[in-house]
Amino acid sequence: MHFSEQAAAELEAAAIWYEEQQRGLGSEFIRSIDVSLSKISRSPLLYSIALDDMRRCLIKKFPFGIFFSIEPDHILVVSIFHSRRNPNRLKKDLA
Repeated sequence: MHFSEQAAAELEAAAIWYEEQQRGLGSEFIRSIDVSLSKISRSPLLYSIALDDMRRCLIKKFPFGIFFSIEPDHILVVSIFHSRRNPNRLKKDLA
């Protein structure tokens, strides 16, 4: 599994934000992401296409989705996107 620079930055920023809100919450967020990434790794085709050729996995307990694409030799995590953000922002960010 590979992360785009954008996805890595979004993941780090969200984890820091949650940790600042409540001690340990950032770690819980990372664990939720890890669980979802494991599910994506095992069965990426289970997730429907949400935007262009990207699929989306919603995160339990947190308002985020993992947007990813299936590449020939790996899965590319394109964005860790907050569900309350305007989806047009994701399109703009990826352009």
